[in-house]
Amino acid sequence: MSAVYKREMSGYFNSAIAYVVIAMFFFFSGTFFYYDCFRQDFAGLSYVFGDMFFITMFIIPILTMKTFSEEKRQKTDQALLTSPASLFEIVLGKFLGALTIYAVCCSMFLVYGIVLSAFAKPQWSVILCTLLGIFLLGAALIAINIFISSLTESMVVAAVVGMGIGMIIAAMDYFINSIPVDWITFIMEKINFLNYYKNFTYGILSIVDVVFFLSVTGLFLFLTTRVLERRRWS
Repeated sequence: MSAVYKREMSGYFNSAIAYVVIAMFFFFSGTFFYYDCFRQDFAGLSYVFGDMFFITMFIIPILTMKTFSEEKRQKTDQALLTSPASLFEIVLGKFLGALTIYAVCCSMFLVYGIVLSAFAKPQWSVILCTLLGIFLLGAALIAINIFISSLTESMVVAAVVGMGIGMIIAAMDYFINSIPVDWITFIMEKINFLNYYKNFTYGILSIVDVVFFLSVTGLFLFLTTRVLERRRWS
């Protein structure tokens, strides 16, 4: 797994993807930080975290679009699938590589908290709780988008489909209010990412919310492993 992880990290920084993703994340989070905190004279990051929920839906597909699709396009997936590492270790190595880049992005929120500390007394418990929330959200989205990448050999298709899924997740509240069928809205409420993410932004650390994001992450990593297993034996 470590070899796959190192290969992924090298691939990210030898291409423009890591730099583009980090720059985009810093740009949008910095813009929201300026307008939501300094322009509104608000000593908290809850609005910044709320705005970044939607931006994350579009940034992560760019980060993960090449994880498996590029391997298929370049025909290097066969060497990967026949390596001594297990399929789950391959998937986990690629997942951790993308998650590391995302963690670098999220670390910027600590800088914002320190900046706020120079002018006011921010609630660090809320900031750290929300930071955990956006990290778990990102982990779940990375797992989903790695699964999407494993289904195609086109990076563009992987990115577009991932962004489409992100738009559906971001607009889940709209769909829930628009569908009159009770059992469908009940199911959609249970899988609505925003419902679980909001609690973190309020400084509420609930085991239910943590388990939800970890379960989604684990499910899609498992599904990706199954896709690779099917390809190995085909």
